[in-house]
Amino acid sequence: MSAADTTSSATTNGTEATTKSSKLASILDPANFPQTLSSETIYISLVYDPLDSQSYLRFTRSPTAGANVLFLGTTRNNFDSRPVSRLSYSAYPSLALKSLFAIAEDVQKKHGLEKVAIVHRLGEVKIEEESIAVAVSSGHRASGWNGAEEILERVKARAEIWKREWFADTGEVEEGVWRANRDRDGQGNIINNHT
Repeated sequence: MSAADTTSSATTNGTEATTKSSKLASILDPANFPQTLSSETIYISLVYDPLDSQSYLRFTRSPTAGANVLFLGTTRNNFDSRPVSRLSYSAYPSLALKSLFAIAEDVQKKHGLEKVAIVHRLGEVKIEEESIAVAVSSGHRASGWNGAEEILERVKARAEIWKREWFADTGEVEEGVWRANRDRDGQGNIINNHT
């Protein structure tokens, strides 16, 4: 191998390393969103912009559906009696989209849902803004209610999406606290993952 080959090889390896580093840094670049995975009956999306609940309901509407259920997860101003100033969400987008789609497919079959839409926000989500929308349509309300709730619980337990809470009582001097999406049940009770 000549000196020219060595330089060329080093430059190529340096370029590859730079390219890989740039790819990793750009995975969550808001300019690369929304990212969507969909079929005729399932719509999954990760977005940085405020959620558009009416468009998700338009997607799930069906002439055979007697029920359309919409759940919006909203940022509240407190956690464990501490004032929350905002949340931020991060994700592994390609895995999260696949996980969300698999959850939608499974719950759709289990509950006989017509259509399913799951949209999750990334980045900063302020107080009273929505971070997740789950919309489903079904022939009857019971399967719609049950299916939407099951989707939400599975998303919190499985999707590669992480939440960071920022507390107002610290003057935001310290960094926010990362939390598992599934640290509480549907009634707000703490889930003990160590049992």
